[in-house]
Amino acid sequence: MVGVRRLAERTPPERERFVDLLRAVAITAVVLGHWLVTVVGYQDGQLTGRSALPDLRWAYPITWLVQVMPIFFLVGGYANAASLTSARRKGQRAGDWLVHRAARLVRPTTALVAVLAAGAGIARLLEADPQRVRLVVWFAAIPLWFLAVYLIVVTLTPLMWVLHRRYGAAVPVVLLLLVAAGDLARLSGQEAWGNGSFLFGWLAIHQVGFFWRDGRLPTRPRVLWAMLAGGAVVLVVLTVPGPYPVSMINVPGERLHNMSPPSLALLALLTVQLAVALLTRRRAERWLHRTRPWMVVIAVNAVILTVFLWHITAAILLTAALHTLDVLPTPTAGSAAWFAWRLPWLTMLTTVLAVLVALFGPIEIRGVRTPRHRPRWLPALAAGALARPAPRLMLAVTGMAAVSFGLLDNSLLPRTQPAPLGIPTIALSAYVVGALLLRILRAVPPTEPAHRNGGQPPSRRPRENR
Repeated sequence: MVGVRRLAERTPPERERFVDLLRAVAITAVVLGHWLVTVVGYQDGQLTGRSALPDLRWAYPITWLVQVMPIFFLVGGYANAASLTSARRKGQRAGDWLVHRAARLVRPTTALVAVLAAGAGIARLLEADPQRVRLVVWFAAIPLWFLAVYLIVVTLTPLMWVLHRRYGAAVPVVLLLLVAAGDLARLSGQEAWGNGSFLFGWLAIHQVGFFWRDGRLPTRPRVLWAMLAGGAVVLVVLTVPGPYPVSMINVPGERLHNMSPPSLALLALLTVQLAVALLTRRRAERWLHRTRPWMVVIAVNAVILTVFLWHITAAILLTAALHTLDVLPTPTAGSAAWFAWRLPWLTMLTTVLAVLVALFGPIEIRGVRTPRHRPRWLPALAAGALARPAPRLMLAVTGMAAVSFGLLDNSLLPRTQPAPLGIPTIALSAYVVGALLLRILRAVPPTEPAHRNGGQPPSRRPRENR
């Protein structure tokens, strides 16, 4: 707590603290949402897990309140723009920024991938059912497909920032049109042609974060209230009588989904969420300038990725423990007993997750150290090549692409198709190669940039939302 208080006291007054609060709220809402809709039961004597949403159709409008992943990408756009512009002021190049940014995301992710692969390997040595092993790994790896998309968006940030500076609002408009085209293809039965929205939709939301960072979003209450009302009307028209499902969270069996890939209905929801955020921004900022609330936000954000990555694993471990003790309740979804079980269920899950965060959170908390000297194990010639801007950028993009491919390939493999370590061999190999490549790049100090102010290092600037 002493370290958190010190960070809180050192925070520059001009920092946009509300962005950090939104990030913490978004991830917390995702975690609680997954836990709340989980249904655990038995089928043919085997443990099963599924979503309760198909049994709770009355709750579909509630998903408009709890679907906050667009907020996460919006805040990501703001934070990535702030971090990139700060790096540019210091003379850092795109490759250097990408290596540093990747480390903040890949290091905590590697811990989960390593634990899952090791656990699956041990289970196979103990002659566990390969299909059951794969199923457990698949469930635990659910957060990874979403992270893979975000890693791709981060990789494209330097390019998208250049496009933003040159073409402004035209960029998200084009992306919006591409999402619309993808929705039309999906509604016409051409599902494959809509998969591009996995990238275009989240990029569009991320791009809006750039406008927030530039201070180019509306601030007048009248405009914001109009934006809120307009977004709400469009959302209702698209979902209630329209072709899109009401639920903003994927429901098994639905003909169309709003979240994967993002649909026009989800973007309409973002409009409402953004208007609400901007309307509450000033009051929230005043509140966050108090020491205690800001300390809480700092503490949560310090381990926010760890919380996101491990929350499904916490549910698996708790379920396995209760099953082993023969005390696992399996009430019918939507019943009074099922709702009554939510409170102790959340309490126990929070405890298990707290233990996992205590174990793996330090990996995220330690942050990323900037190297000063070439590692002794790396030849000088190789280090010199890796320090140059062009090879560094190319290899950083390659590493991020390999990591993203590994995470996506694992998500696409059927949940019961056996794999040697619970993760497809190609996927695991690609991830390991990409992570190692990024680790090597991080170990090599980049070439000193030529600063614009006569070769002198830039003056220190206030810390930004990174």
